[in-house]
Amino acid sequence: MTASQSVGPLAGVRIVDFTLFLSGPFATQILGDLGAEVIKVEAPDGDMSRTVPPRFVDGSSTYFGSTNRNKKSLMVDMRTPQGLAAARQLIGEADAVLENFRPGKLAQLGIDAATERARKPSLVWASISGFGQDGPLRERPAYDMIVQAMSGVMSLTGEPGREPVRAGVPVGDLCAGLYAVIGLLSALIEARRTGVGRSVEVSMLDVQVALLTYQAASYLQGGPIPDLQGSAHDFIPSYRCFRAGDGKVVAVTANTENMFRGLVRVLGFAELAKDPRFVDPASRYANREALIALLNGAFARSPSAELIEKLVAAEVPAAAVDDLEAVFNNPQVLHRGMRLKLEGELPGQQMEVAGDPLKFNPPGRTVHSFPPRLGQHNSEILGRLEQAIAP
Repeated sequence: MTASQSVGPLAGVRIVDFTLFLSGPFATQILGDLGAEVIKVEAPDGDMSRTVPPRFVDGSSTYFGSTNRNKKSLMVDMRTPQGLAAARQLIGEADAVLENFRPGKLAQLGIDAATERARKPSLVWASISGFGQDGPLRERPAYDMIVQAMSGVMSLTGEPGREPVRAGVPVGDLCAGLYAVIGLLSALIEARRTGVGRSVEVSMLDVQVALLTYQAASYLQGGPIPDLQGSAHDFIPSYRCFRAGDGKVVAVTANTENMFRGLVRVLGFAELAKDPRFVDPASRYANREALIALLNGAFARSPSAELIEKLVAAEVPAAAVDDLEAVFNNPQVLHRGMRLKLEGELPGQQMEVAGDPLKFNPPGRTVHSFPPRLGQHNSEILGRLEQAIAP
């Protein structure tokens, strides 16, 4: 099998990708990993993420490379009649379009979902934007940290008593991309059944609000406004991080009765499981400050590796807080193929990225294509379009 072959659940599905930077490219990369033919339409200056410093491979940023494998690049200027015609013809041959322009921007160029679906009723159209296609903020630009801030997610992220911080990975962008994939695939299934496509739109702000889940439910039922969470669960005091005696941080998620009993037994406090202050979840929550102080003291007396080994043996989930060097040398991560080497067509063209978490049996795609050079597939795609309209 060559790198250009598509094998997977979406083999035979064609996606036109009008996306830039992160949320949209992340979504279309997932579709490409699943076997779809993804054609990334780029302006003459390319996706701006191609130029993000500081790391580059063959002149293209590793930022771009992290979310653009398994795609083809078509470089056209949609501000010209020829470029616009090529883009629209490509849409006419596609099963779905995914775009993350500001609402109305593609329509200004001469492309919109209603017009394209009139030409092809089964077309699915997915849009990602900061605030949605309607509402008072629809035209306002948004970036990951902006929606983390506006959604309340940042108000929960950080250590109590300090400043709020953004999540260490761009959850505003990435989660919007995930929801876009869910919506697009759902609409594709419907279109296959009915012959009629529909538009699905994802707002980055909406997604972040949806992620508030139990925090939102507690507040909306009259609970207090939650504060910064730190590395802990504010409802379960034995679900948090502790600093071990060797200075390393250990994450523990003792959120069931058996796990709590295992935790205190390993720490030498077996009697705490019968202490009236800690006998059940409600008691532990009411007396959480006393419990946390006891647990902190116990963790500080032993090295992290010893604690983790004993906790795991007692069926209490526990792990060191690993940095990326440890992550990408973790035997489980390596076994699961989550350190992925991409091989380009040019001599020595290699890049390592985070792998595809979706696994299939029988396997889907086993070879992943290198992120495309700007306009790399112009001859192939434009030649195909010309053949399609030849008399």
